[in-house]
Amino acid sequence: MLLWLGFIICSSVIVYSGSRLSKYGDIIAEKTGLGGAWIGVVLMGFVTSLPEVVTGISSVTYAGVPDIAVGNVLGACVFNMLTLAFLDAIYRPMPISAKAHRGHVISAAFGVLLLCIVALSLFLGNRLFSLGWIGPYSLLFVLIYFIAMRLVYSYERRQQVAEFIKELTVELKYEGISTKTAVSRYVIHAAIVIAAAVFLPKIGEGIAETTGLGQTFVGSIFIAFSTTLPELTVSISAVRIGAIDLAIGNLFGSNIFNVAILAVDDIFFAKGPILSFTDPAHAISTVSAIAMTAIAIIGLTYRAEKKQLFLAWDSIGIVLVYVLNLILLYLLK
Repeated sequence: MLLWLGFIICSSVIVYSGSRLSKYGDIIAEKTGLGGAWIGVVLMGFVTSLPEVVTGISSVTYAGVPDIAVGNVLGACVFNMLTLAFLDAIYRPMPISAKAHRGHVISAAFGVLLLCIVALSLFLGNRLFSLGWIGPYSLLFVLIYFIAMRLVYSYERRQQVAEFIKELTVELKYEGISTKTAVSRYVIHAAIVIAAAVFLPKIGEGIAETTGLGQTFVGSIFIAFSTTLPELTVSISAVRIGAIDLAIGNLFGSNIFNVAILAVDDIFFAKGPILSFTDPAHAISTVSAIAMTAIAIIGLTYRAEKKQLFLAWDSIGIVLVYVLNLILLYLLK
């Protein structure tokens, strides 16, 4: 009971302070003049992925549980795509994929590319050569991340698809809050999120041992759910104010950043290439995230005009893949 109570407390803290981080990040962007689409998206992606970064580093250094770190990252990618279906459910006028700009296909495709490299690396395992103590895939993750950010930036400049984000930033009107106050509160909530995320790996390890569910299942489901709560909070808020592209861009961008986090975890994991020390069952989450993203790409391209009940067909497909992912992870726990 104490472990589950600790998990609930840490999750609640991440939700609250994660949402505050987003608010004060927006204020800082406005006050410093960094309110453009590119800076806004990058800042948002960093803020909402902060729990994954801290949890991953804590998992491989403080707790010594690489399966929790890898499961957290890959499970977060799966949850981000499930969040896309949830956003479709709460967006009433039409399928959310029909409202979003087709330019999101670029970041979604980069996410698929990165996840394919993860799947291949998990399959090869110890047969891959290492660069010191890190895997060669870590260099690819970082390289592809920066290429993706550069191409998305160039595309957005040409197409001007992120103009609404700029308008939204202007409309926030935080005249009553000074830059100093915004920065200090941002730092405070960042510290709170970090503190909560540090405890998650040990709590996850304890839950895995006491329930018999295993570190792969706990990391991919429970820890991943907890660390993706900021993305969920930010995306729901964005949809409610009509910023559809901000919400969806946050999810696809977060997936690209999440895979790049594996490179950071690999650097801090001194025993060797991190994917050689983890359960091959993580390939289930990887393939599931690839399938869910592929379905989202089809939805963004086809742009259905009606929903079946309260979900579009692409969202139904995403939910079905998630359920299959959950079943397979449980059976192989």
